[in-house]
Amino acid sequence: MHRHARTSSRLALLGAALVGLLSPLLVQPAQAAAPVYVALGDSYSSGTGTRSYIADGTSCQRSTSAYPSLIAAARGYALNFRACSGATIPDVTGTQLGALTSATTYVTISVGGNDAGFADVLTECALPWWASDCNGAIDGAQAYVNGSLPGQLATLYSSIRSRAPQAKVVVVGYPRIFQGEDCNALTWFSPEEEARLNQMADLINTRTQAAASSAGFSFANPTSAFIGHAVCDSPEWLNGLSNPISESYHPNVLGHSGGYTPVVSGAVGAALAVTGDVVAASEASGADQAALQRQYAAADRTIEPEVVEAPDLTTPEVRRAARKAGIDIDRFVERTTR
Repeated sequence: MHRHARTSSRLALLGAALVGLLSPLLVQPAQAAAPVYVALGDSYSSGTGTRSYIADGTSCQRSTSAYPSLIAAARGYALNFRACSGATIPDVTGTQLGALTSATTYVTISVGGNDAGFADVLTECALPWWASDCNGAIDGAQAYVNGSLPGQLATLYSSIRSRAPQAKVVVVGYPRIFQGEDCNALTWFSPEEEARLNQMADLINTRTQAAASSAGFSFANPTSAFIGHAVCDSPEWLNGLSNPISESYHPNVLGHSGGYTPVVSGAVGAALAVTGDVVAASEASGADQAALQRQYAAADRTIEPEVVEAPDLTTPEVRRAARKAGIDIDRFVERTTR
């Protein structure tokens, strides 16, 4: 009886020791899931202008050099990169909001410029004064921004909140494109036109910020960050007229790393500085992000890119305008494109 008691006692002690050794492995808590970040919006969020895009089977021009990818890489967020070149408010509603859920942690969105027809306005204003109605085009866009845009944004923001009730939402604005000088061949923006175009960007930001505030969202305004880095500045963070044309008047790689990323990340938390490690991590995420976005490719292909058109002085309309203004168009072209 004593031998059995001693044996049982030893087995009990051994069993307790084994449980003690194994219990840390058995009761390890599950690793916390990465915060879910959904990037919505248009070309200023997708990364158009950076000249390198993920192969997701669309024309959305999503780039690992764009601020959503850089922020996600730096902070370890699980990114769903839905922003797409050409997207309007109806496009965001119809093709992008489905990515939002009650588990979404962060949302960023830039939209409204395409709805206001900003690409068409730039196309008109890039022509010589005698061939364009730049002021008329700006007036029409401003009427939309003052009249229709606020209500459309309010409806969109309400939909975002209902789909992602717990998310921190940051609405992202647009920079001023110009600095008063046009150094690009084959465009004829006057200083006065550039000033009005910058005022239009400010107006969109003002109306967008007001709508964001009403919805309880934060607003990231990039205007100050891009001062000294507009088209024709040095260094230039915004492309001028470019080849291919779709790159025109959009932030380049420096515009996203030095301009947008600190501003937007600062509205989400602490402002980020983009390091080489962040760039490398963002680039490494490209294949996985492309695979994720392919599931939405059919819907994304319904979005039509909004592209600035290069001035064409050979059209019958422009030649008629030249004759009416007393302009020898051939001499004008030769003189202004040397």
